[in-house]
Amino acid sequence: MRQSMIDMVHQIQDEICEALRSIDGVEYRQDEWTREEGGGGRSRVFSGGEVFEKAGVNVSVVHGTLSPQAAQSMGGGHELQGKDLDFFATGISLVLHPHNPMAPTVHANYRYFERGEGKKDGSWWFGGGADLTPSYLFEDDAQHFHDVHKKACDLHAVADYSAFKKWCDEYFHIKHRGERRGLGGIFFDDLNGASKTECFEFVRDCARSFLPSYLPVLERRKDLPFTEQQKQWQQLRRGRYVEFNLVYDRGTKFGLTTNGRIESILMSLPLTSRWEYCHEVAEGSEEDLLLDVLREPRDWIIE
Repeated sequence: MRQSMIDMVHQIQDEICEALRSIDGVEYRQDEWTREEGGGGRSRVFSGGEVFEKAGVNVSVVHGTLSPQAAQSMGGGHELQGKDLDFFATGISLVLHPHNPMAPTVHANYRYFERGEGKKDGSWWFGGGADLTPSYLFEDDAQHFHDVHKKACDLHAVADYSAFKKWCDEYFHIKHRGERRGLGGIFFDDLNGASKTECFEFVRDCARSFLPSYLPVLERRKDLPFTEQQKQWQQLRRGRYVEFNLVYDRGTKFGLTTNGRIESILMSLPLTSRWEYCHEVAEGSEEDLLLDVLREPRDWIIE
């Protein structure tokens, strides 16, 4: 399973980067890095292109011994499973930040984790998901993104779109703002309720769903006209993105507590963002409409 997951995340990284290169017209910067405690990764970042202000697609394959702090940052009660802190982890993580404020930021992450040899009950699991973070609300974009991921979930008995959608809304909650980071998607962790093969096949199908879930949305929005005021609003929304990733995100905390590569861990942050003191939006404005669904998540699947 370790090798199957390693092969899959590298293949998905290649496919996504090839698609982004053809869209953006620039080459990515690639950095292959190693971790003193064991393993390493391959980071690819696009910048300076016509479509993306910053886009990163990272793969990591790491192993070693967890500190109690790192084990606790994983959540899910795994820090309570005895003293076996040897681990193996691999996954793909990507964040794309377009220039155009009408085109949404998107994030996806899929990973596999083992404690010890991964043979005991509860000693292995999969996790991940994908979520959409627009600056302006286009309902058909949200519906398409969710529909693609629901179809991937519906193919597998181990998956539950409704539960994963709710989990996503709850996980990406910026508690100190009382709003979600975006319009959600799916999120799951501690996935081990079927065989390793069944769980892997679900995660693989989710990873393969990324491009068909996002590229049609990007094509519709990347060339739309926009104003300077709309660009400023995008910068404020990116500030919220930064707040979530640095304050709440478990993946960021885990990377920092396991001596991960800092540039790769913080790749998810936008190139630019903005904070204005006591910023307010006009009632009924396009910005206000977005805030409404960030405060009260909506179901996007049309039956």
